[in-house]
Amino acid sequence: MKIESYAFTGEGMTRVYENEKWMVGIKNWKPANDIKGIDCLERHNRTDELFVLISGKCTLLYANEEENGLKIEKVEMEPFKVYNIPATLWHNTITCQDTKLILIEDSSTSMENSDIYELSEEQVRFIQDKLY
Repeated sequence: MKIESYAFTGEGMTRVYENEKWMVGIKNWKPANDIKGIDCLERHNRTDELFVLISGKCTLLYANEEENGLKIEKVEMEPFKVYNIPATLWHNTITCQDTKLILIEDSSTSMENSDIYELSEEQVRFIQDKLY
């Protein structure tokens, strides 16, 4: 037996470690997570997701459903703090090119038990002009 290590320097996210219970991924900047490319939110319906900012800057967007639609808010991540995204909470990340995040979630989390919410032009403008 030996100690293993994992790294990822590419664009976007990849699962670097996975077993039958949980998964660890590394998420780097990609155009869809840039403030100019943000166009959706996602939610995982059965599982929480944890994020840790390692370097760069990351704004966590999140939204709760209200009578008038989604109320979109943000949290500016601080390095080395653990942020929990509870199951069913709409969310996404806005990152810059030097951003590196660690994410941890149940290994069963997939698009089969998750949803994507396409943001309207008005919602995108609100995020770009008011939140970011």
